[in-house]
Amino acid sequence: MPETKKRFKRVLLKLSGEAIAKKDADGGVDEIFDPAIIDEITDVIARLVADGIQVGVVIGAGNIWRGAYGKGVKRARADQMGMLGTMINCLRLEDAIEKKGCPVTVMSPINMNTFAEPYDFRRAIQYLEGGRVVIFGAGTGIPFVTTDTTVVVRAAEIDADVILMAKNIDGIYVRDPRDENGEIDRSVPRYKVISYDECIKKGLKATDVSASAVAKEQKIDMYLFALSEPENILRAARGEEIGTLVTCDANCESEVY
Repeated sequence: MPETKKRFKRVLLKLSGEAIAKKDADGGVDEIFDPAIIDEITDVIARLVADGIQVGVVIGAGNIWRGAYGKGVKRARADQMGMLGTMINCLRLEDAIEKKGCPVTVMSPINMNTFAEPYDFRRAIQYLEGGRVVIFGAGTGIPFVTTDTTVVVRAAEIDADVILMAKNIDGIYVRDPRDENGEIDRSVPRYKVISYDECIKKGLKATDVSASAVAKEQKIDMYLFALSEPENILRAARGEEIGTLVTCDANCESEVY
């Protein structure tokens, strides 16, 4: 087979905590980790590195804790608990990536010297250039900020070519495509390309408004696609047009499938 053309040199992959959880019959979290899914995701990450693509990862903590669970808990404290939850997921991914024979480092903006290196974007870039996966844990280290914003900030700091947002839906639709049973109505048009400005204007939840604003300002495009097939990570990193491209170009004309 001919070599696949690699469009991106450095990518930052965003995973939700729920993505690595084992689901129950209703789609909720049954167990916080699904070894089979983690094996598939980390296999794809190792293949990207073998292809010469530099890979950073940000992961949420929704399989363990999120601020919304903290009713009666001070918001700042609930967010700190979420930061610790991301570190558990980071260490689980680190272990799985190491088992693929791929070098990997977890970095944290919070002092956790036993578990992770202190976050330094210059060192992170050096690691990435040396073929090491870098997992960015504990969010930005401050409360009131989601991991969506974290991924945009880290992408800007490490000069990522693109953000890969692996979601539980295969793109951004012109309206909520889920029916009363939670199934996707495929008759609802899905965007192929849309700008951050249009997402914000129309209230489309590609990512947090604050994250979209920073991504636009820093001129970082984002592919949003379904993680149901982990191979989609590989396809997006290689420049295939899957899911929805959210672009910083405010003058672009949106396209739908």
